Amino acid sequence: MLPRTYESQNCSIARALEVIGDRWTMLVIRSAFEGVRRFDDYQDGLGIARNVLTDRLTRLCEEGLMRRVRYQERPERYEYRLTRKGVELWPAMMTLMLWGDRHYAPDGPPLVIGHRGCDGALTDHLTCDSCGAQLGPKDVDPRPGPGAAAQTQASA
Repeated sequence: MLPRTYESQNCSIARALEVIGDRWTMLVIRSAFEGVRRFDDYQDGLGIARNVLTDRLTRLCEEGLMRRVRYQERPERYEYRLTRKGVELWPAMMTLMLWGDRHYAPDGPPLVIGHRGCDGALTDHLTCDSCGAQLGPKDVDPRPGPGAAAQTQASA
């Protein structure tokens, strides 16, 4: 098993990987950007084991990327919401997605990030390809891309 820390390395990438460097953590964050808030919805959408999800959500809260907010008292139920620190991961997540689209989406991107204001698409520079506006997470709408249709056909 790989270590969780990289204490021997004086590197900001290594420090960041200590927090977000495993696949489940990144997929939890992706789901949060898609609007998922509740434990069962994370579990259902990701197919992740309860203990693994509990660990990732706890760590994200401890690191200040998410916060736990009670939405029901009896029984107590909580939502997990991105904090400002978590939202700051959006450019990295979008850049990683666009890189994956270029190199690992032979049928086209499964998801296209569109600009809410004019319906243009997200560029590698995180701007709108139509109007040139700088985009952030509140400016966009994800939509199924051509690769989504290919995946649906493959699983049918």
